[in-house]
Amino acid sequence: MSAQNPTRRSILKTAGGLSAAMAMGGAGVLAGASTASAVGDGHGLRIVERWEDDPRMRYYRFQTNAIGWNPAVNVLLPDDYHWSGRTYPVVYLLHGGGTGQDFITFDRERIKDWTAGKPIIAVMPDGGHAGWYSNPVSSNVGPRNWEDFHIHQLIPWIDANFRTYAEYDGRAVSGFSMGGFGALKYAAKYWGHFASVSSHSGPASLRRDNGLVAHWANASSAALDLNGGTIYGAPFWDEARVTADNPVQRIESYRNKRVFLVAGTSPQPLDWFDSVNERQVLATQREFRAVLGNAGIPHEWYELPGGHFIRHDMLDRDINGIIDRLRKA
Repeated sequence: MSAQNPTRRSILKTAGGLSAAMAMGGAGVLAGASTASAVGDGHGLRIVERWEDDPRMRYYRFQTNAIGWNPAVNVLLPDDYHWSGRTYPVVYLLHGGGTGQDFITFDRERIKDWTAGKPIIAVMPDGGHAGWYSNPVSSNVGPRNWEDFHIHQLIPWIDANFRTYAEYDGRAVSGFSMGGFGALKYAAKYWGHFASVSSHSGPASLRRDNGLVAHWANASSAALDLNGGTIYGAPFWDEARVTADNPVQRIESYRNKRVFLVAGTSPQPLDWFDSVNERQVLATQREFRAVLGNAGIPHEWYELPGGHFIRHDMLDRDINGIIDRLRKA
């Protein structure tokens, strides 16, 4: 399904369909409608599409000068959001790279089930097929400034439109694959935004093995997102950008945060992408963990059988740990 042009059917699927709203009864639907009416434009975002019939899952698509097409976001609310009057912590869930990954990724992974009954808002934005949660050095297709969109537009928009703790102890960032890298990057580069960071099969070093991950970011973005443009510059990198984005070079930025890491130890040998990808993830996370350990920075880590995929038990464990770390609803 195209992230740029979701059909009405896909939106209904994303939000869980009308049946969930009907199951809540008239009062729940009315409460949801009154809350939804307060959600509006701002912080550089203009809503061009929305779907708010489900009491928990909300869908919005924006026009923004940061991105040359209209990116979307799913906002998953707690079960009691519409009548509790409480303020909630937020986790930003960042999807991986590839043409099959977008803002619906975590909904496909049954995020509604993993968060049922839990007092947290989950925000799941588009990040491009290979946007790498960055403002690229060059683009041949117009603006693709994902970092600006997420940090300077979406986060303040969420805080303005939903009952959130707009503070360090009120936010977490977690992601899978490219999104796991994005989570580590955002948590370090914007230290005061997130008290918890999680990387599920996300690389943690851009320069390891002669810069393999940085080269992959450049090559994948050039092919899938930027029509020959690059994230870090080619043939020569913008070294300052690489350093600013590189988790292993920002170790002190993870002090006093909850850090959660997952990597696979036995990717499918017949699947070239799975094997190369997860082996590099594992190597970079081990390097990252060693530097964290040498600096005396606590972190929770798991090496588990299998390759490059979202592990549901680890996602569930992560969400519970995030709730324990953040300010309580």
